[in-house]
Amino acid sequence: MTTQKIVTPSAESLASSARAAQKGGLPPVHLWNPPHCGHIDMRIARDGTWFYLGTPIGRPELVKLFSTILRKDGDDYVLVTPVEKVGITVDDAPFVAVDFNKRDDGLEFETNVGDRMTAGPDHPIRVVRDPETGEPSPYVLVRTNLEALIDRKSFYRLVDIGVHADHEGARWFGIRSQGVFFPIIPSAELE
Repeated sequence: MTTQKIVTPSAESLASSARAAQKGGLPPVHLWNPPHCGHIDMRIARDGTWFYLGTPIGRPELVKLFSTILRKDGDDYVLVTPVEKVGITVDDAPFVAVDFNKRDDGLEFETNVGDRMTAGPDHPIRVVRDPETGEPSPYVLVRTNLEALIDRKSFYRLVDIGVHADHEGARWFGIRSQGVFFPIIPSAELE
């Protein structure tokens, strides 16, 4: 009788598989469908800090590596390699947009892990307001189903360059990037 060794996923095994899968650019995680191996004790805090076994991951290159194999399946976040898929916990969004620059007619954002994207049709901005406090939480789409929470200083800078415009039959205050208007708050609430 042959016994099969069951390997429990770990940060080390995931990192090793991720390194092997990288060939310049992002790995094609959308094409991989390995077996789900359970949940790993990894968490991404709202401020973008990655934790493993309750301890912050102190190596930025390791966080960046893990970020390249992150995928959202339904409401769940998973790290995916060609051979394994494990669930992780994400407190809010998996990335934080830590800065942006105006480029031609667009706003180019940079995340805490070095991803860059220009807000527009392929990378929309959305603002969710807390129903109790009204506090805004702005997000920009980084890649398929993965968003970055726009940090406070960047959001304040966006508000500084905001404009009033008609949007879906109402007057809104928002921002434009690549010809797209992204509403932030109804203009009537600012008066």
